[in-house]
Amino acid sequence: MIAPVTVGISLKTYFGNARAAAWFADVAARLPDAPAAADGTVRLFVIPTYLQVAAAVKAFRGTPVLIGAQDVSAHAPGAFTGEVTAAELAEIGVRVAEIGHAERRRLFGETDADTAAKASAALTHGLEPVLCLGESERLAPAEAAATVVAQLHADLAGAPAGPVIVAYEPVWAIGAPEPAPAEHIVAVSTALRAALDALDERAGSAVIYGGSAGPGLLTRLGGAVDGLFLGRFGHDPANLIAVLDEAAALAAARAADVSTAPGASGPSARGHSA
Repeated sequence: MIAPVTVGISLKTYFGNARAAAWFADVAARLPDAPAAADGTVRLFVIPTYLQVAAAVKAFRGTPVLIGAQDVSAHAPGAFTGEVTAAELAEIGVRVAEIGHAERRRLFGETDADTAAKASAALTHGLEPVLCLGESERLAPAEAAATVVAQLHADLAGAPAGPVIVAYEPVWAIGAPEPAPAEHIVAVSTALRAALDALDERAGSAVIYGGSAGPGLLTRLGGAVDGLFLGRFGHDPANLIAVLDEAAALAAARAADVSTAPGASGPSARGHSA
């Protein structure tokens, strides 16, 4: 199948509960201005803090917007004080779980093995992992691609079958004034796409770019990625709508490519058109 055009946003811990509730209401009210997200042509996910999840589920009820969690326990329900399990997250309406973010790795010492365990827990309970990958230091595109593809395999080792959202976030670009250069993003994302396409158990997976992503970037990438993972630039709802408009254009272009391809009678079995 064609990878879905996907836009996600993490609020990290920038918003308190009141501000988050206002942001949810604002974005929900603007969805009619982004019809591709309102009807599910473009997949939108929102990842608030744990304490804001219930309010987000309520605010976006009746829309295709997916609500996520910023982390998930690697453990089953039991005697694990302070953990939040995949089973409970799924029970309250969470559909995606962010794992392996550079901040979790750097600040809390999480390893590829930890990330793989969390991916397994998420997929076991029907949550789609938002798997964050990226090289720590700025490397040549080919070297970065090899590094990140190796990380992809390590972070999914032993995980059950199911699609994932791979968020390519070079660590050196997170929080920077500008995203990584377009040619760098294209090279690494293309390698990630090829690696995923070689895994039958990951059919339907998407590759999106994060790391100082904002309006205008998706258009510049020319369809080399399946969408964007926004941080602070998406905290302004107007910027989020602008990115959703770019995503809608990408989705329309892909649909046109499929319908006009020689011998096409429907979506291709795998991958996407770039």
